[in-house]
Amino acid sequence: MKKKVGLSIVTVFAALLLAGCGGGNDSSSSQTDSGDVNLKVWVDPGTGDFYKDVVKEYRESNGIDYPIEVVESDTGKAQEFVKKDPDAAADVFSMPHDQLGQLVEAGVVYENTKYAEEVKENNTEQAVNGATYQDKLYGYPYGVESMMLYYDKSKLTEEDVKTYEGIVAKEKIGLNFEEAGADYFAVPFFVSNGSKLYGEDGEDASGTTFNDAKGVNTLKWIAAQGKNPNVVQANADLMSQLENGSIAALVSGPWGRENIEEILGDNMGIAPYPTNDFGDGTVQMKAFLGVKLYSVNANTKHPLEAMELASYLSSKAAQEQAFEKMNTIPSNKELQQSEKVANDPLASTVVKMAQPGFTELMPKIPEMVSFWPGALSVISDSYKGKIPEDQMEKKLTQLVDDTSATKD
Repeated sequence: MKKKVGLSIVTVFAALLLAGCGGGNDSSSSQTDSGDVNLKVWVDPGTGDFYKDVVKEYRESNGIDYPIEVVESDTGKAQEFVKKDPDAAADVFSMPHDQLGQLVEAGVVYENTKYAEEVKENNTEQAVNGATYQDKLYGYPYGVESMMLYYDKSKLTEEDVKTYEGIVAKEKIGLNFEEAGADYFAVPFFVSNGSKLYGEDGEDASGTTFNDAKGVNTLKWIAAQGKNPNVVQANADLMSQLENGSIAALVSGPWGRENIEEILGDNMGIAPYPTNDFGDGTVQMKAFLGVKLYSVNANTKHPLEAMELASYLSSKAAQEQAFEKMNTIPSNKELQQSEKVANDPLASTVVKMAQPGFTELMPKIPEMVSFWPGALSVISDSYKGKIPEDQMEKKLTQLVDDTSATKD
């Protein structure tokens, strides 16, 4: 009896130690009784069939006999759904990285205690940063996305599109400075020119410096585009403007490729953002970088199994399949350097844009939610000529103050 009791204590202690420390980085199937285990995973809309096949491969290759349900969800609203009812949310869920801070602060994301080293070793630095909050790794990156430049090769050359001035000196470009989404598009220009958005790492709530001299010059440049005859305000009508020949260039993400290629055919050109002078010398124009993550629900009853599943869904093998079958641009370093990615004009451009010099990782602190409305107002009003130059610093200072730390 003493031996049985002693063995039970050792077993319980070992299980607790494994859960607390992550049990190393062994990616083999969890050594637990799977009789009561069942998992649910939320995946992006339109990817359900693909991930059902991935999960099937995962179960077969690891000898897993417990059920794993794959459900398509509006993963762009993951923070809303998970925070609303963590117990009803999936054990593993897909999410854009900029929601990570809100979810961590709400206590509903399980720290990646088991596969952190694998994630850091296999994925790009930017992707790892996207999965990290306050120096702790929570996510499992499986893709990156960024906006880029599309252009009509019959009207603009590769040399033309290397600089913003080269484009607008020759043809019209469709850009959104006025309507919803203008903030997402134009905010990175302030960072391009040297201002800070929530500090060096995007996590300092009082570290925004858009009201410095470089920020003011950036806003002046935005205002000047409203008077530039070769800059066309375009948003919902972007594709129709391209189709009727009103514009020869535009910016969009991978999601725009199909429509643009249908319009331009073989004349579709894809390039990284051009360089530009916002008033303080030539710099690289930047876009926001988004990182696609899998995360584990802190309320899951099976954290080891959930972490193992998240690790597999974001593995090199799964990322390679996702690229080949759904054009998801991988975050895996090896895949980004592969011949398949290099030979794909869109994928190779996104990979280039995903470098720190071309993109700014979208901040993921909760305060970012309050930043968007004020930024949109300042950008739109400046473009429309509603803010005089001598009032721009004041407006930017108000934006900075209104979106700084409000916590005690």
